[in-house]
Amino acid sequence: MVQQPELQENSSMQSIWRVLGSLRTYRWISLGALVSLLLLTAANALTPQLFRWSIDQGIVPQNLRIVLYSAAWMVVAAIARGLFNFGQSYLAEAASQGVAYELRKQIFSKIQNLSFSYHDQSQTSQLLTRVTSDIEQIRTFIGTSLIQVIGGTVTLVAIAVVLLIMNWQLALITLTVVPMSGWLMARFISRNSGLFRQVQEQLGDLNAVLQENLLGIKVVKGFVRESAEKRRYTTMNDALIKANMKTIRAIRNTFPFIFLLSNLVTLAVFAYGGAQVIDGRFSIGELVAFNSYLVLILQPILLIGFAAPAIAQAAASAERIYEVVDAEVEIRDRPNAIAFETCGGRITFENVCFRYPGAATAALKNVSFETKPKELIAVLGMTGSGKSTIMNLIARFYDVTQGSIRIDGRDVRDFTLQSLRTHIGIVFQETTLFSGTIRENITYAKPKATLEQVIEVAKTAQIHDFIISLPDGYETIVGERGVGLSGGQKQRIAIARTLLTDYSILILDDSTSAVDAKTAAQIQAELDDLMRQKACVTFVVAQRISTVKNADRILLIDQGKLIAQGSHEELMQTSPLYGVILESQVKQKEKV
Repeated sequence: MVQQPELQENSSMQSIWRVLGSLRTYRWISLGALVSLLLLTAANALTPQLFRWSIDQGIVPQNLRIVLYSAAWMVVAAIARGLFNFGQSYLAEAASQGVAYELRKQIFSKIQNLSFSYHDQSQTSQLLTRVTSDIEQIRTFIGTSLIQVIGGTVTLVAIAVVLLIMNWQLALITLTVVPMSGWLMARFISRNSGLFRQVQEQLGDLNAVLQENLLGIKVVKGFVRESAEKRRYTTMNDALIKANMKTIRAIRNTFPFIFLLSNLVTLAVFAYGGAQVIDGRFSIGELVAFNSYLVLILQPILLIGFAAPAIAQAAASAERIYEVVDAEVEIRDRPNAIAFETCGGRITFENVCFRYPGAATAALKNVSFETKPKELIAVLGMTGSGKSTIMNLIARFYDVTQGSIRIDGRDVRDFTLQSLRTHIGIVFQETTLFSGTIRENITYAKPKATLEQVIEVAKTAQIHDFIISLPDGYETIVGERGVGLSGGQKQRIAIARTLLTDYSILILDDSTSAVDAKTAAQIQAELDDLMRQKACVTFVVAQRISTVKNADRILLIDQGKLIAQGSHEELMQTSPLYGVILESQVKQKEKV
């Protein structure tokens, strides 16, 4: 049986090979970097031979012409090294930026397509870390570490051939450092790939605390929890430091041995080579050249060694990125799905059951009902009863666990997601606005809408008067997450945004919960005619009976079950729960 660390190592290495495969998109840039690297290696290999030529043919016999020629060629070699080094660095960085660009685009596109169930269970901070820190680790690996590994390998092979030609005994002494260093680095990567993954996960957890505090700073200050949050952040920060220190200790336990091997080989070369010079079997120029090659062969070993941690980090990061890229999209188009074009207004729930992924109990249990054309359906119930779940299922943010939902007799799963959601206008329970102007937020789903259209829906949502009272009117900049607007103002902008779409089915999910009763009534009055004219069917989810009592039919939901349905008057006579809800709201209103 394969052990877990081995499985994780194999997965990490497969992921890094996938990253390298993406270089095919930038094959010419990558090829240019490789050619520059080969020319740089050739220039490096030539330089010690120029030293040997200068010493043995120029300095020892006191031939000034040879010394000057060799000096001139050394200048040419130095210029060539500079040009080729710049070329391989620049082109490698260009390729790495391209790969990072593609990965960011790929993971962002996948996040857009992932189902609600995935986002329900994943941490936003972990996704942010993967899109930012993990991709940066991969970019650094391709732009720096990869070129070091390839360059080091090419240099090792080239210099090894030259050394064997010059003096095979000294070459064998020198080359003993290569397999021993390679074994140490391979052991380092295999043992510590999981450790670098842990660092990235700890960073994600730390970002989670930071994100929660940035989003909930008012709550933190309101409950005077600054000290507690500092302690919580410090605890996570300490955990990240400990994880990083483990990687440093792992590096400490490996690389001193590589440095020791390098120094011992250097001493052996000087001792044996010096003896050969004294015996007349090796010239001084050859020993100087050999010593220069020794530096050239030890340098790539050290560079590869320093690249090993970056490779391990990049492998762990690549695995984390491809976990998202390869995540299953649960809600997708069926084969041969058709476009949703017209709506007759007959929406049927037939024995619908639904359980959220990971939940212990079902959110809906055998819910059945059918709407009529132009009908205004209100969905009423206590908090957590399953009202919003019904709305989420119509738009296929989730798929039913059992039963079916049909529009005009056809299962919603037979329609393409884009066409279905394009014709469903939803005002969500939680209001989300984006950074930009008020007009941009209202026209979010219809960017080419005219100002007249924007004003019309803003008036319907009872927000026009407030907007024109602002110094910049519809061009007023809305802060991040709608900062600067009240909850009711944000809800009304969200209503206007939805009304501007080409909806056939309209869903208002508790869309006036943050609006005062008077304004809610005005919005409802404006919407009544509009909903009946434009929408083939309208759903209004609410907790206030005053909001829904004018509906054609009220669906009363309790603990995931449809326990009653009918008009306001019918439910007053037949449903005890409806009476209890009405009585509690009347008493609450009297207290106010």
